[in-house]
Amino acid sequence: MSKISRTSALILPLVLAACAAPMQAPDAPSAVTPPAGSKYAMTAVGIGEITYECRAKAGAVDAFEWVFVAPVATLYDSKKAVIGKYYAGPTWEANDGSKVTGKQLAVAPATGAQNIPLQLVQANPATGSGAMSDVTYIQRLNTQGGVAPSAPCTKANAGAKQQVKYQADYAFYKK
Repeated sequence: MSKISRTSALILPLVLAACAAPMQAPDAPSAVTPPAGSKYAMTAVGIGEITYECRAKAGAVDAFEWVFVAPVATLYDSKKAVIGKYYAGPTWEANDGSKVTGKQLAVAPATGAQNIPLQLVQANPATGSGAMSDVTYIQRLNTQGGVAPSAPCTKANAGAKQQVKYQADYAFYKK
């Protein structure tokens, strides 16, 4: 047996075992963990901005606050290749055209006061066929940035919009 054949005979089972190994779901607080039976499918890193608008507080006289308007982010895989986008809805759209929207079920505090909370979203049925097909839950984890601006929000700048940079991991689960 040649040296190459022996090496291949040793390495091939390791490669096949690695491919067959189940993907590991990321660690998360129980509040934002999908129900038992949910199967982890993939994680994408979202890098983008969240838009906030200075608006009058409901039911308060001359009080104003920064209100969440919408996110926009590019989704990357572990090799830093662009695999899709994330935007208002909330909507996660893969480059293959499949997309999923959802409804927030739960949040948990993030580490650090400047980081938006962790989140669990229950997905609506996907449109299109591809990466987002059969997604049932999405977690937002490892958040960085994204909280409302620290700039004053007053009557003088009511209607002003500000964008805040953020990054988060989005873990997708399927049936």
